[in-house]
Amino acid sequence: MGATSEFLARVPRRGDGKRNWPRELKARIVAETLIEGETVNAVAKRYELIPSTVSDWRRMARQGKLVLPNLEGMDFVPVEIEALAPVAEALPNPFSSTLDVIKGDVIVRLDAATPAPRIAEIARAIAT
Repeated sequence: MGATSEFLARVPRRGDGKRNWPRELKARIVAETLIEGETVNAVAKRYELIPSTVSDWRRMARQGKLVLPNLEGMDFVPVEIEALAPVAEALPNPFSSTLDVIKGDVIVRLDAATPAPRIAEIARAIAT
């Protein structure tokens, strides 16, 4: 424990006396929890941390906020990728199947499936 205490003495402290853990060190500590046979409690104790702090850092790593180094003996869970679920086709809007282009007293009623370029042509034509 003497070597760990000497190591911890080099971790800078903030004005309130708490340690200011560099991101790289947080990442290394989290990585140590992934070594086969290690536990969050054991790693936290080794660095004189409370386990919930190490768990918070693990959460940061899962969210991509900490990049973990590759330590000898790290054990990762294999990734499984699911097939994408088929996307349902869009249902037609049951409330309106038409589109109205209005200019003053002129109303042009179009099918809702009318292509946008055609709608633009009609809008330009009635605007003049």
